[in-house]
Amino acid sequence: MRSRILRAILLAVAVTGFALGIPLGYAALRLVEDNAHNELTTRTQRIAALLDDQIANGRAIDLTPAAIGVPEGGHLVVTTPAGRHEIGRSPGLDALSVEMPLVQQGTVRLEQPSTPMRTDQYKVAALVVLLIGFSVGTGTVVATVTARKLARPLRHVAARAARLGAGDFRDDLRRHGVPELDLVAEALDRSAVALAQLVQRERDLVGDVSHQLRSRLTALQLRLEELAEHPETASEAQAALEQAERLAEVLDEMLAAARAARAVDAEPLDLQGELTAIAEEWREPLRRVGRSLRVRVPEGLLARATPARLREAIGVLLDNALRHGEGQVVVSARRDEGTVVVEVADAGSGVPDELAGHIFERGVSGGGSTGVGLALARALVDADGGRLELSAARPATFAVFLPIPKAEDVVGVTWKAEPTPR
Repeated sequence: MRSRILRAILLAVAVTGFALGIPLGYAALRLVEDNAHNELTTRTQRIAALLDDQIANGRAIDLTPAAIGVPEGGHLVVTTPAGRHEIGRSPGLDALSVEMPLVQQGTVRLEQPSTPMRTDQYKVAALVVLLIGFSVGTGTVVATVTARKLARPLRHVAARAARLGAGDFRDDLRRHGVPELDLVAEALDRSAVALAQLVQRERDLVGDVSHQLRSRLTALQLRLEELAEHPETASEAQAALEQAERLAEVLDEMLAAARAARAVDAEPLDLQGELTAIAEEWREPLRRVGRSLRVRVPEGLLARATPARLREAIGVLLDNALRHGEGQVVVSARRDEGTVVVEVADAGSGVPDELAGHIFERGVSGGGSTGVGLALARALVDADGGRLELSAARPATFAVFLPIPKAEDVVGVTWKAEPTPR
């Protein structure tokens, strides 16, 4: 995109430069020629007037006073009925000449070499070329700056759209001062909010359906177990109980398949590199408010997650710490009982007791925000087969539990053997 913008602007500058430069150069050359011709005409008129005075006063023609009006290297020829008089020699065929009649019969022809005029024309042509070159150079600089100014926001908007497609629904308040691009950015923000709400509704729907079906199946199984105790209905009740158990298994398989479909892009991630890269995006915003960010992740710690979803979820937690927390923010990770735990904590006053049990509900916020971020973060972590919890209210500590990758998912990684007692 940047190269296209640059080429378009340079083409416009070049066309404009040549469209104006060629007529300007032609006009400048003609102006130099006209000035030289006018100057020669003026000299000829003065000489003719001087000779007319001599003839009118009855004196013989004397070219000595007229010699001062002859240019260097010029040739003056005066033709009268009395004869031909001249000063200098002819400068050749390529010469400027002006011929003017005398009042008392005769002519005055003044010639001069064209070399001085051609030299002036070359100088003017060179000046025009320099002006065109300067214009093209200036246009190139302006085109480069303009292309960068336009290409940078275009790349940012494209990256924003790519992050949105990858599941990164964070708000992006950056605007570029270009009305069309700002409209696109606002449309992407609205799409991000709509998609975030869609993800949340999907998660809530799946959770509600799962809960309702499990409750009904549990109640059905209890009734069937009671019926199985009576001899007259034992066989039928046992068969129905087996069908209910199969239905429960099918429900579990469907929920597992849904989670697997959402987590199709999940992959084994080196948390030290991933969390460090995520933290780098938030160091500067925290530094601007006088706070610091520290990352504590052991080397070689792997977890299975989708990079975009993990970046979004951790970004929400860091943004929450920036907006509502205080002091140093710490991002840590550890392995604990068959799972990987990523914690984000700060040194603030924490979550109020009345909000602690509802902090992940949509629309619940203690600081005047939209209350969407934490609900979305939990939905994204849940989509990768993990879970997000508030592990401590004071100070606020959020824990992301991520599954450990299977050995067959990781190629080229040497797995450490679990320590066993001898």
